[in-house]
Formats: sequence, C-alpha cells, structure tokens
Amino acid sequence: MTDPRNEPRVIRLLIADDEHLIRGALSALLNLEPDIEVVASVDNGVAAAERALETKPDVCLLDLEMPQADGIEAAARILSTVATKVVIVTRHARPGVLRRALAARVSGFVPKSTPAEELADVIRDVAAGKRYIDPEIAATALTAERCPLTDRELDALRFSRSTMSVQEIADRLHLAPGTVRNYLSAAMTKLDARSRHEAAEVAWQQGWI
Repeated sequence: MTDPRNEPRVIRLLIADDEHLIRGALSALLNLEPDIEVVASVDNGVAAAERALETKPDVCLLDLEMPQADGIEAAARILSTVATKVVIVTRHARPGVLRRALAARVSGFVPKSTPAEELADVIRDVAAGKRYIDPEIAATALTAERCPLTDRELDALRFSRSTMSVQEIADRLHLAPGTVRNYLSAAMTKLDARSRHEAAEVAWQQGWI
C-alpha cells in the first residue's frame, strides 16, 4: 500500500490570461505535472480576484496585460484577501513594471516565452516560499529610470489612458475635478508631455501605470 505521506503535495493553481489559446495551453500543460492541479481558469483580473477568493489556490499565475484589472492590480486585490502566492507572466516587460509587481508582493515574474517545464519549476519554488525573477527582466529593471510621479499623479494618468473625462476621473478617485487637473498638469510638466493622454502613454511605456 502506498504511504500518502510519500506522495508529492499537489499545488492548486489559478490561471488568468485573456488570450484563450494561451490560457488553454497553459492549463493543459501544467495539469500534466503530477504535483500541479489547475483549479480555476479565467480571462480577466477582476474574475481572477473573485475566483481566488472562492478556490483559495496555492499559486496564482496572472498575465500582466488583462482587461478590467491588469495582473499587478489583480495581484494586489488577491493578496489582500487570500493567503496565496502570485507569479506574473508577460510578453513585454516594460521597465518599471517589475518595481510595481514587487511593491504588490508578487513572488514570481517571468516572460511568456518560458517553457512549460521551467514555468512548473517556478510555480513549485514560489509555492515553497521562494521568489523567482527572470534575470533579463531584473537587469532591465535595475537600469530603468525611476518614476518621478506621485501616486495620485499616477492614478490620474492611469484613467487618462481611457476616454474618461476629467469629471469621470474625479468621480472614480473621489476628488474634485480641479484637483485632478492639478495632478494631470503636474504629471505633464514632469514628463514634458503636451497632453494628459501623451503623459499617460509615456507613463505606460515606462511601466509606471
């Protein structure tokens, strides 16, 4: 008779990626690992936070760029309510994104080009309490320009990437429209941008939002 104490602990995994083919491939490949079980698979950051609260996974594998809430926003929501670990996967690692991820207490950060067997090892390491950052992403982050913007300026720019008006941004941030305009004006000055949309694009390209 097999002693259950000798069997490997099964790592319960949640996967969030808005690309159906990638999400399906990751689920299929990682489910082949004897010690990994995919317990949830979703296509956006908000659903990831909701399903994490329901399923209590050991590790959440989140795509960086997702609708409704990106991987880092989703990670912050998840880690505020669930005792789990988060690994971010990304196709394009913009310079400041790693700093945002580490500030959100993410445990792993890897490119989407990582082979499935290596990704499985990262998941195991993270589940065991270790941290893994892809060396190339780490090197890029070390040489990246530090963000000159305040948290409120970044909040205002984050919403400026959409078609929202200043009034709508103010409503979302629970601020007066004049205050939002001041934050946007300060951000534009610091980034030498001609409009709030241009400033938001610069901040996004740098990975600050």
